[in-house]
Amino acid sequence: MSKRFFLSALALSTFGAGAFYISLSTPSHAEVESTPVQPDPSLIEEGRYVAAASDCSACHTVHGKEEYTGGMPFALPMGTIHSTNITPDREHGIGNYSEADFARAIRYGIRKDGSTLYPAMPYPSYARMTDKDMHALYVYFHYGVKASSEQPPRNTIPWPLSMRWPLVFWRTIFSPSPAKVLDTTKPLVDDPVLARGAYLVEGPGHCGACHSPRGLAMQEKALTAQDGDAYLSGGAAVDGWIPPSLRADDRTGLARWSEDDIATFLATGRNKKGSAFGSMTPAIMHGTQNLSPEDLHAIAHYLHHLGPSRLAEKPWVYDPKVANDLKQGHATARGAMLYINNCAACHKTDGSGYPDVFPPLAGNPVVMTKDPASLVHIVQSGATLPAMHKAPSALTMPSFEGHLSDQEIADVVTFIRQSWGNDAAPVSRRDVEKLKKTMPPRNLSEGPIPQN
Repeated sequence: MSKRFFLSALALSTFGAGAFYISLSTPSHAEVESTPVQPDPSLIEEGRYVAAASDCSACHTVHGKEEYTGGMPFALPMGTIHSTNITPDREHGIGNYSEADFARAIRYGIRKDGSTLYPAMPYPSYARMTDKDMHALYVYFHYGVKASSEQPPRNTIPWPLSMRWPLVFWRTIFSPSPAKVLDTTKPLVDDPVLARGAYLVEGPGHCGACHSPRGLAMQEKALTAQDGDAYLSGGAAVDGWIPPSLRADDRTGLARWSEDDIATFLATGRNKKGSAFGSMTPAIMHGTQNLSPEDLHAIAHYLHHLGPSRLAEKPWVYDPKVANDLKQGHATARGAMLYINNCAACHKTDGSGYPDVFPPLAGNPVVMTKDPASLVHIVQSGATLPAMHKAPSALTMPSFEGHLSDQEIADVVTFIRQSWGNDAAPVSRRDVEKLKKTMPPRNLSEGPIPQN
């Protein structure tokens, strides 16, 4: 059955239970302290940092418009919703939200008017955020962000799926209450770096929103590492891209990445093992590149701590056969000549690429994932990795759509997936044709470096 069916069933099955709305939508949680009239500038800066750690700008800022004015589209199975204006404008933003209103929206998913936010807002993760961080975040958004009357486009979810009140039941079942949420730092008291990494990844960073698998009602199957090894084991398609496993899976995860590799990737969008693409690019650009080296290493330390999720994965071992054949001019394998003519200049005939510039294809987890969508889409539409604070050069992979036929794209992608020990399933012309329907936009540049 389709995701659309399950979302429709979820909404319609709760239609007759509206009498419980008031009792379920009112949390019994001690609210955070009130905001000072004259906030300390250092508190505003602290809130700015929490906003970066929480990746607020990536979802609430559209390139070319003022920051946090909303309008970012999220294509869901039942329609498209747009992120909201979260500037302190009193009419079109959150300027009339009290701190209690603000905390309720962030951690419970409840708007000021009492209705439930669509879970595109990752409040199941934000429920873990501390009162201290919530207070700083509120001060920042009310005193450190410029108010704007910008109005995002209307959502296009049709009735009856557009009704918000059935989401109360989704929220009650799948989103933890901040008053009762499992304190994931308790088992980690002897390792403060690990505790900090767990908090950043499971809470404000909401990494599982993309990198954890979803259930039938589109809920995350695991919200923390303590919920099982499904956590961060790879997610469903996001805007056409497949979020890979962040666990120590050898072929499709981070087993062969060091903590320094992970920290460098989060700071610059690139390292010797790979480059950011798709939704991860704005997450780094607007978010993780602004974090301290200590926090980036805490995140990396925590991800290393998780261990593998797929114990049956056989280790990747480099196979030099294809590299030797190409070096000797033997390009008879299907897709080999296409690779030499279109890919080898940047990624080399041995698949090793050029460290920190053009990512390796040999042993690349994205290349070996079961779903080839990301690799096909990169060939189809290209990708741009913008300049970052610590990596000022933008890098672009050109689009080959129109230059290569669907069959040729299938052939070259299959060649890459089956060379240098990658040993992944082939891709057919039919697969490429299907993936055209979800092909991301070709212009993926995110503009100048945000000055956070």
